[in-house]
Amino acid sequence: MRTTIYEGDLRAMQKKPWPLDTRTVSNLIIVLIGILFYFVLYRFDAVRAKISMVTGVLSPFIIGFAIAYLLNTPTTFFEEKVYNKYRHRRTLAIVTVYLLAAAVLAILLNLILPQVWSSAVELVNNMSTYMRGLDALVQDLIIRFNLEGEGINEMLVTYQNFIQSLTDMAIDKVRTSLPQIWNFGVALGSGVVAALTALISSIYMLSGKNRLVPQLKKLIYATIPKKKAAWFLGVCGQANRIFVGFINGKLIDSAIIGVLCFILNLILQIPYNILIAVIIGVTNVIPFFGPIIGAVPCIMILIIVDPWSALRFAVLVLALQQFDGNILGPKILGDSTGLSAIWVLVSIVVCGGLFGFPGMLLGVPTFAVLYALVREWVNHRLKEKGIDGDGNPLLPPREVSGDDESDL
Repeated sequence: MRTTIYEGDLRAMQKKPWPLDTRTVSNLIIVLIGILFYFVLYRFDAVRAKISMVTGVLSPFIIGFAIAYLLNTPTTFFEEKVYNKYRHRRTLAIVTVYLLAAAVLAILLNLILPQVWSSAVELVNNMSTYMRGLDALVQDLIIRFNLEGEGINEMLVTYQNFIQSLTDMAIDKVRTSLPQIWNFGVALGSGVVAALTALISSIYMLSGKNRLVPQLKKLIYATIPKKKAAWFLGVCGQANRIFVGFINGKLIDSAIIGVLCFILNLILQIPYNILIAVIIGVTNVIPFFGPIIGAVPCIMILIIVDPWSALRFAVLVLALQQFDGNILGPKILGDSTGLSAIWVLVSIVVCGGLFGFPGMLLGVPTFAVLYALVREWVNHRLKEKGIDGDGNPLLPPREVSGDDESDL
């Protein structure tokens, strides 16, 4: 009898529900995440230093992943469209894409970058001559149009001092870097090893992606519940589509804008056209602020060299910006992010302030993924409550009658 009672009590204890229900556990998790977030913000410098240390160690593999991610789209194109009838089509596609990438890199290193460097050196060497020419032009305009010369001269002196300080800063930076050249051998050796590691790892990632992706899926399904795993993989797929569409489209868009800027600079006879075209093309990668960031230093340079060229270039930049924003950009990018202008602005300012240039570039697709997740969660909660975005009850789906079907 005692044994029977004990077994009954044991079964009752086993059937007793867990004292913490799902809502309590969720609240505890939210509190823990809030504490962790507060700790990260409070010790942000220390956390960022630890992250920088880890990323520094893993940087060859991170760079290799970035290379493989960028080259995955052209590799897939060559594999499925060009070499689809060959047995080793993936190997042929990888070799072709890497040879094309090496050719583009060689063109940049041998043709464009030396001219950019020579233009920058020539600009610095002739800065005093350009300053005197600008001063003579301003004085001539003051006399010709009988202008108030004192205020204009003060503005001119301030502007010249500002440009001269920037020039001196650039020269000092180069001079302080020259004594470090003797350490370049060690840095070059470690850089070559890191570059080779990144290159080899990117090739392995591209060639073995059909094995790596199923392994990651298997790991995800083994560690978390099936429903959550499917949701997580869906989010990863959506993020991948957003990032691929945005990054590839933005690179193509910026390359086209850079080439157009170079051609139009030649037609309009704007000096230092290669240097200016490279600045415009590179900064155009940054959404929203890119044309402004690139145009401001170019106009400041051209004001010193040739003010009338600066005026022509300002009109050219406005025309390029309108062409890119209304015709070329939507044609290439489409609505790849789904973000409004205000969220694009917020993502650039926040991520750019935290992570610099990479944050300004990758902040927009990252915000696009977060925006899509929040939108999905909001729609799901509204559907659970049975209301729409205005708080009105949702109408039940109308049943289609036979007459309606005949009308259709």
